[in-house]
Amino acid sequence: MNQNTIEEGKTMSIVAYLTIIGSIIALIINNDKKNPFVAFHVRQGLGLCLTYMILGYFIGNFNSWNVSIGFWIGFGVLFFYGIIGAITGKMNEVPLLGSLYKKLFKNLGN
Repeated sequence: MNQNTIEEGKTMSIVAYLTIIGSIIALIINNDKKNPFVAFHVRQGLGLCLTYMILGYFIGNFNSWNVSIGFWIGFGVLFFYGIIGAITGKMNEVPLLGSLYKKLFKNLGN
């Protein structure tokens, strides 16, 4: 992948990490251009958003600030890691879950 492809896809790659709506918007916009850099970050961002929502439902049942704050900080770090990767033009998988997202959403955005 060349530097021009990365530069063209940086904005949509960042948008992919901004809520589930951002992931869907980036996916739809990338359908025409088929940028592999954007597709990678859409998979990672969508996976993080869906995992956050699913786990958040169960974490909310604990009714404990300690558990909730730990959950928010953990996912905040993962989202921040993904956004920094998109800004710097790198295709680093999100720690712990990135390879799973890559397998689950392998056909997404191609």
